[in-house]
Amino acid sequence: MKPSSELFKLIKSLSKSEKRFFKLSSSLQSGEKNYLKIFDFIEGQDEYDEAELKRTFQKETFVKHLPSEKNHLYKLILKSLRLYYSEQSISSILKQEIKNVEILYSKALYKECEKFVKRAKSIAKKYEKFYYWFELISWEKLLLESAYESGEFGTDLDQLVEEEEMVIAKLRNLAEYTVIYSKINLVFRSGGFTRNEKERQVVADIADYHLIKGKDTALSIKAASICYYIKGLCAATNRNYEDSFQFFNRTREILDSNPYIKQDTGQRYVMTLFHLLRCHIDNSEFEEAERLIADVRSLSGKKGFNSINIALRIFGNSAYLELMLLHKQGRFKDSVALIPEIEQGQLDYGDKLSKEMELLLTYSKAYSYFGTGEFKRSLHYLNEVLNDNEQNLRQDVYSFARLFNLVIHYELKNYDFIDYIVKSANRYLSKHERDYRIETACIGHIRKLAKDQLKDQRVEVLEKMEEEIRNLLQDHNERVVLEYFDISSWIRSKLEQISFQDAVQQQFVHA
Repeated sequence: MKPSSELFKLIKSLSKSEKRFFKLSSSLQSGEKNYLKIFDFIEGQDEYDEAELKRTFQKETFVKHLPSEKNHLYKLILKSLRLYYSEQSISSILKQEIKNVEILYSKALYKECEKFVKRAKSIAKKYEKFYYWFELISWEKLLLESAYESGEFGTDLDQLVEEEEMVIAKLRNLAEYTVIYSKINLVFRSGGFTRNEKERQVVADIADYHLIKGKDTALSIKAASICYYIKGLCAATNRNYEDSFQFFNRTREILDSNPYIKQDTGQRYVMTLFHLLRCHIDNSEFEEAERLIADVRSLSGKKGFNSINIALRIFGNSAYLELMLLHKQGRFKDSVALIPEIEQGQLDYGDKLSKEMELLLTYSKAYSYFGTGEFKRSLHYLNEVLNDNEQNLRQDVYSFARLFNLVIHYELKNYDFIDYIVKSANRYLSKHERDYRIETACIGHIRKLAKDQLKDQRVEVLEKMEEEIRNLLQDHNERVVLEYFDISSWIRSKLEQISFQDAVQQQFVHA
């Protein structure tokens, strides 16, 4: 059995300050610390090699029960991290306060306990931590019993019960919005955009749900923010960027107006900005998009935005959308210039970066090199996408990658190979529920281009292709292809015998 690398990953995820805190807290403990030897050794490894660890410490007794030593070290690191972050997240602070309440109550120090309950409840209210708020009301009710036993009847039980019912209602309301969000997020993560009438109906049903379309249905600030976020996602999955912008902008306004909630929902705030950025790019508002990228990156390290989870999202999404912004402008040389920096970031984050983000970045690199005419390098990256057999994630990318693959092979003059790729692409499309006609049309025309060797014949095919594609792009649903590959500019580049980059740039000159 392959040795577990969980401890290695945990140690490698630690920041310098986290490691320093762990070492400092360990120094306060007495006795032999074999776990520190293991820690230091693993910290120095680039890849986990348990055999090397055993060889290095073969004379040490602890090697005989290495699994238990590793498990002990893992738990100590987690304990250290809990202490390190005990004052850095609202949930951690509230957990700590409730633990203090429990201790004081068990010692019958009711007056002191009441002070802690009031203080913690004030925090829970401010940050809309309804679960903790509910638990603190339970403690208030226990303290009330103690007060009654002492002959004190100053607290109104009915008022406390009413508050409890209000908190339960808000908690239930927020939970229902969270379930709705999960449903629309599934559509977005699996397909990127709605691919057929069935999926469009799913999104329509979500948008029509009474908590989404109704007025004043959100019972808290958090619920209101997630409500507009869901509306934004519904519009985005249908590529309705005008409505999407309005809804995500409202989400941003709500969170900006409530800094405590914004701080506690840092991930949603960051993703809201990225959705707004996508809207700016689609609307060719390039200066606004550049400013928003800078705004998002400036959040890194700030309170509420200083977790690795959020850092990953800021890095991945800002890199991907910056490439998209440059592609939209036809600035492919600038996008290629960014790739080494992006790949260094990917290397630094390792396997923490999500599969979806790795996929999007890889496809974007392929598109960048295509734009500069480096077709072999473009194909190298695109093959990484095509060779991945993911069955559920972002099928939009995998699907349009097949069309892009045909175009690259045509540019490389691999005409004999194109017929095989066409059959493969058609098999893939037949297995997936997609009602885009433009994919089939493009594949058919490229197949003809590969077979017609005479220049006049190819011009004729290109002209017919341009006309059909232009007509198809009148349909809003068919325009989804432009999110992945500017097929119109490519056809024009072939007809006018100019570079793809020049063709993309020309469309803004003539707009």
